[in-house]
Amino acid sequence: MNTDIIILAAGQGSRMRSKLPKVLHQIGGKSMLQHVIDNVNAITTIANQVHTHVIVGHRAELVEQSLAGQNIQFARQADQLGTGHAVAQVLNNLREEGISLILYGDVPLTQSSTLQELVDIAKLDQVGLLTVTLANPMGYGRIVRNAAAQVTAIVEQKDASAEQLAITEINTGIMAVPNKFLRKWISQLNNDNTQGEYYLTDIIAMATADKVSIVTRSPRAEQEVQGVNDKVQLASLERFYQLQQARALMLAGATLADPERIDIRGKVTLEGEVFIDINVIFEGEVVLGDGVRIAANCVIKDATIAADAIIKNNTMIEQSSVGECCEVGPFARLRPGTQLAAKAKIGNFVETKKTSIGEGSKVSHLTYLGDAQIGAEVNIGAGTITCNYDGVNKFTTEIGDGAFIGSNSSLVAPVSIGAGATIGAGSTITKKVAAGQLSVARGKQINLQNWQRPVKK
Repeated sequence: MNTDIIILAAGQGSRMRSKLPKVLHQIGGKSMLQHVIDNVNAITTIANQVHTHVIVGHRAELVEQSLAGQNIQFARQADQLGTGHAVAQVLNNLREEGISLILYGDVPLTQSSTLQELVDIAKLDQVGLLTVTLANPMGYGRIVRNAAAQVTAIVEQKDASAEQLAITEINTGIMAVPNKFLRKWISQLNNDNTQGEYYLTDIIAMATADKVSIVTRSPRAEQEVQGVNDKVQLASLERFYQLQQARALMLAGATLADPERIDIRGKVTLEGEVFIDINVIFEGEVVLGDGVRIAANCVIKDATIAADAIIKNNTMIEQSSVGECCEVGPFARLRPGTQLAAKAKIGNFVETKKTSIGEGSKVSHLTYLGDAQIGAEVNIGAGTITCNYDGVNKFTTEIGDGAFIGSNSSLVAPVSIGAGATIGAGSTITKKVAAGQLSVARGKQINLQNWQRPVKK
């Protein structure tokens, strides 16, 4: 059956105290609006028949730009005249046969399984309505039921009587409606209420009048339907989301030193049992092999870390791959394009970029390696740098298997150092060094006796 997804995302969100549209604020490194879209895309039964409509208003161009490249139709709501008025902006674009699932760009964590239930209800020519019972329903529209427990209306907080205010079952605003009914009911809405707005919730009373069944479902956790109106609520949902992510990792085999001190801003895939210490941040796509251990305060983005690798404290890894049994850190930085073969070692205060390091090679401390191809069993001393940039272009340094680079050496690219070669400490290498050679390139040392140190006048 055809399914139209209608996402309301036109509001400014003035309580966010931000220039950024409310729906673009992030949870888990992804905008709230993108969360909603991804949750919808995970509903398998609508995958091939879905049209997604996003209703934009405040800073519409920025919201549209954030969703560039996705199969989405946009509609503009120039004046904010209520939820019913927002849906009316896409009414002519809805397909004649089918259903509409109505969602909100600032309600980001509704699970696809919950949405699936509403879609299944609407397919049976009924209205599927998502409700939740709250200990404190203040501010929400109340679900009014008759003596047979059937939903008959939704009354907004400001329009509710004292008796209705005592109701604790509230409307989430999320619903699935057959299009043939939605077209009719939206066209009949009026703004005869204290807010002077066109309420989408008024279609529930119209459904009752037309004897259309209203079937309710509730989420497994109330956070699924919590909206965000300020940064306090944003932070609250962030923590809930992160705990859910942490729980999934633990169920997949991760030991977390503290599930409340880990941030996942993307997707982490485990290939076995791993250990993750506190304050680790994962971004983008990260794969962790069996036996990986990650110490505290690391940031890992778009990276693959193979089995039994150890990532020590305060290490940053981005767009890189770490081989089996490697050791990285503490205080190391692997920048994009770094590839470590098995058993390689990167020590403290080492930075690499667009560099491959062969099996068993060691770069123990205080070194920069950029645009370098380094063989197996190479030892690079402290303070070594590859001088890869002349101010305009980048050049490559090649180091063969088994080479030894003495401390405080500068390798001026393009340059190659052969297998088994040795570079004396403090050398500046500008020419090729053949396999097995020793190269020492230092300025002549001069010692002056009876030298008088300058005195400040």
